[in-house]
Amino acid sequence: MSESQATRRSELPGRYDRGLLLAALGLIGLGVVMVASSSIPVADSQHKGSFYFVVRHLVFLALGTGLAITAMRLELEKIERHSGVVLLAGFALLLAVFVPGLGMRINGALRWIHLGISGFQPVEAFKLLLIAYLSSYLVRHRESVQRNFFGVIKPIAVAGVGVVLLLVQPDFGSAALVGATTVGLIWLGGARMRNLVFLGLPMMPVMAWAAMYAEYRIKRLTSFRDPFLDPFGDGYQLAQALIAVGRGEWFGVGLGGSVQKLFYLPEAHTDFILAVLAEELGLFGIVLVLGLFAWLCGRGLLLGARAVQRGLYFQGYVAFGISLCIALQAIVSIGVNLGVLPTKGLTLPLISSGGSSVMMTCAMIGVLLRVSYELTREEAQSAESTNARVHAGVWE
Repeated sequence: MSESQATRRSELPGRYDRGLLLAALGLIGLGVVMVASSSIPVADSQHKGSFYFVVRHLVFLALGTGLAITAMRLELEKIERHSGVVLLAGFALLLAVFVPGLGMRINGALRWIHLGISGFQPVEAFKLLLIAYLSSYLVRHRESVQRNFFGVIKPIAVAGVGVVLLLVQPDFGSAALVGATTVGLIWLGGARMRNLVFLGLPMMPVMAWAAMYAEYRIKRLTSFRDPFLDPFGDGYQLAQALIAVGRGEWFGVGLGGSVQKLFYLPEAHTDFILAVLAEELGLFGIVLVLGLFAWLCGRGLLLGARAVQRGLYFQGYVAFGISLCIALQAIVSIGVNLGVLPTKGLTLPLISSGGSSVMMTCAMIGVLLRVSYELTREEAQSAESTNARVHAGVWE
């Protein structure tokens, strides 16, 4: 009897979080509109056809949707059991960019691997794979991480290897994002802040050296202080972005009415798409974007907290890591566009035109939805078990 009841409980369906899905769809829809608006002048200037980047964006969204659906149907326990293989796959992807004939050097950076019809940026997949490994580690060594200094060293060291490989490419922005996500996830896993600070102090000079090592990074920092000191030189990109934001005022100049995207603002459909959005939709558009990201990442963090409370530690830590990663990247991208942070080559998740970034962010959303499914299934199982005990007590 107990075996049949257990089987029946395991077959209870879960539910995907509608709020999370709606927030993601809102960002995706807004992204398609803004990519269409901001990329047409660029596509025309390159003689690729007006809607080249829009069609490309939609193709990668379709591929990302396929990855998301696959993730939504995959039991997370399988990923947890093979976390070591997952980590090795992540490092293999990062090392693949250094393989002659496979790695692609673009604008002096070796960050892509050639897949025939398109390039793929391995760091986008590495972020998700690293989160899966760290979540598994936090489950297996939860007490050690929470109580001992040495329990924190291994996950920091593992992430540190990835950071070093990213700095060699070089990709300082992604390296900083991976490091910040790792520290945030380990802290949410219960590690003491003093241990994280103690480990982080030696890394600060290293990151400072990496930030100042290349001349173009120094120029980014100096132009960030006042881009209008050299508005036609080092401060050009940020100055044009701030002009676009200023022109938008409260409700923007109207969709499609941006002047800055007409060859004034570089990377208008990728890194600086928010500046075009601010010009066309105004402060209202910026608040809308901030609200959607807050909704998406807030729901993800809430799912993580509920999962941990239910004893689904791996699912909870995965939700924490993904939510932190998306939130931090969005904060940096928005901060760069508004002149709050120095210029970094990070796209705005689900909104900027992109390939691997769009695909892997969709995959992350699929994993979050899977967490919500397994969480609600566990809650339904607990509720049925409680009802069964209550009924058994009544009949007795």
